Amino acid sequence: MSETASASASGAGGGAGPTAARAAELRTAYEGMLQIRRLVNGTGDASVPAPWELRRMSRAVALALEAAGIAASAVDERGRRTRTGYRVAAGAEAGRVEVTWPGPAGGGAAEEEQERLTACSAVLEALGWVCLLYRGPRRRRFLEVEPQRRT
Repeated sequence: MSETASASASGAGGGAGPTAARAAELRTAYEGMLQIRRLVNGTGDASVPAPWELRRMSRAVALALEAAGIAASAVDERGRRTRTGYRVAAGAEAGRVEVTWPGPAGGGAAEEEQERLTACSAVLEALGWVCLLYRGPRRRRFLEVEPQRRT
């Protein structure tokens, strides 16, 4: 998987809207991720994250969300939110990432965050991630995401 193809939208930077080229790139990256899982995890198992995903959790989680058609948040060159969507960032503890649902000021992101983060959780849990929904500062919700433990 090339660096360009595997670069996923984290929701922390700018971002143009979806294009046909980006959709094709994303499809290739996502299928590559699943194929790596099948090969590395043995017996064709794509149900838990592969070791590379554990080393680059933010990227892997963002790739899964973007591939599921969930929009990433975006900011302009001055750091102001221009689009509502997910944002993936390193978690408070090693081995975890946080998914939030930010948007432009007054855009209603806070009102839809529980529903949208629940949708993010469903996507991630189907791919072997464990998600817990919390309330953080200013009562804003966020997902804490970590890999499912292998049995």
